[in-house]
Amino acid sequence: MCDPHWRVAMDAEMAALLSNYTWDLVPKPSNAKIDGNPMDVLSVTRDVLLLRVSHSNPDWTLMTLSVQLSNRPLFARISISRNWPIHQLDVKNSFLHGDLTETIYMHQPPGYIDSAFPDHVCRLRKALYGLKQAPCAWYHQFAVYLSFLGFLRSKTGTSLFMYHRGSDTIYLLLYVDDIILTASSPTLISMVICQLSSEFPMSDLGSLSFFLGIAASRSKSKLFLSQSAFAQEILARADMVLCNPCNTSADTKTKLAVDGEPIPDPTLYRSLVGALQYMTFSRPDIAYAVQQVCLFMHDSRLPHFNVLKRILRYLKDTLSHDLHIKASAVDRLVAYSDADWARCSNTRRSTSGFCVYLGDNLVSWSSKRQHVVSYSTAEAEYRGIANVVAETAWLRILSLVPLLFYVTITMYLAPNPVQHQRTKHVEIDFHFVRERIAIGHVLVLHVPSLYQYANIFLQMVYLLFEHSFISRSNYGGMLNICIESSNVNHFLVVNVRTPESATRGGD
Repeated sequence: MCDPHWRVAMDAEMAALLSNYTWDLVPKPSNAKIDGNPMDVLSVTRDVLLLRVSHSNPDWTLMTLSVQLSNRPLFARISISRNWPIHQLDVKNSFLHGDLTETIYMHQPPGYIDSAFPDHVCRLRKALYGLKQAPCAWYHQFAVYLSFLGFLRSKTGTSLFMYHRGSDTIYLLLYVDDIILTASSPTLISMVICQLSSEFPMSDLGSLSFFLGIAASRSKSKLFLSQSAFAQEILARADMVLCNPCNTSADTKTKLAVDGEPIPDPTLYRSLVGALQYMTFSRPDIAYAVQQVCLFMHDSRLPHFNVLKRILRYLKDTLSHDLHIKASAVDRLVAYSDADWARCSNTRRSTSGFCVYLGDNLVSWSSKRQHVVSYSTAEAEYRGIANVVAETAWLRILSLVPLLFYVTITMYLAPNPVQHQRTKHVEIDFHFVRERIAIGHVLVLHVPSLYQYANIFLQMVYLLFEHSFISRSNYGGMLNICIESSNVNHFLVVNVRTPESATRGGD
């Protein structure tokens, strides 16, 4: 702590704490237990101190604030389709703004002890870095102020706030202290930034460029979301920067099982798989392969690590791939759902896969092994439909949600309340799908297997779709699917685009 850089950082942090009236100096209560060590400086990250404190009431409310995956492309799609600006903000000392309801004491920080009251302790008035209550306290403080400004918290998730007054519309997405903001006019954005800055000190970072590890660049009518820098970081972590690239992320014939020699470093395996899970936020083309290696995090073997390395080789080959969000004349929500019955050779559980489009933009996708064993293909697919309906239920900003899937039997079972011998054991919870259909929120349609794009989240079917490309438009109130020559990898990564706009210069 004698290093001058420590002193500068600590002085700046202490100034922020004191100006925010974070604590009151009080005599030490006789019945309060305070850690013997006055304060442990655990680390200095972003020039802040992480403190060890004691509390008189261990029953607190904990909260981890996260941005739902679907909210990111949905947020971008709204701004792009309406040609709205997107701004990025960063709140300074965010955790110091939350008010505490608990009584918490802390010793005075070493080096900053009040000479007039050296035996006094700090009774916290505000939240502090290192407190488990801090995230919840900060979020509550921010949400209350947004409510005062006229914002409503979206039902899609606690991180999304909306403001509607006449023709004025604002959407605000919050992740801890990072904010992205879009509005119907630049003047409206400036007004909101001014109001927020008057209550919370923050930095205006300008147009959206980087949010939660995802780089964003914008052309006239498109937004490009990329994690190429993160992909290169993963390759470096695995010591595979110079590896031979591969044009597919997995072998179509490989079925992983619990066999083979244990790997020497399972921690590296879990670290790489976790990083690849985050990569799927902008790379749906690796969702299935990553889902497969995730199944063996607890008992990873050499065959599993070889599959993992193939995914990394595929990333090396596709570093320039990104997710495109573009303006679309179609405003309908369409979900493709399918299931692969008894796919897992170890447990015989089925795999569910779905992808959800808002207009021409992919906004949500999933590849996941089901939690229970299904007795039939119909049951597995029914469970898959329940999953995607639950995913899209919060997207009631539109009036109709057609679900397109492959097997005909499930299409008839979904709207039909009649029980069958092979389906009566399905839990009642899954029949909320029928309720959604009955009230008109969901329309279930059949789609030929050639156009069942959810299959890409169930197995490696790149060869099947080698010459397929999706182009969709409103046609007689239904969905018109055309086939053009392109590559399925491009479909997955850049959503739906025509050959004329296949390059960024096409705008």
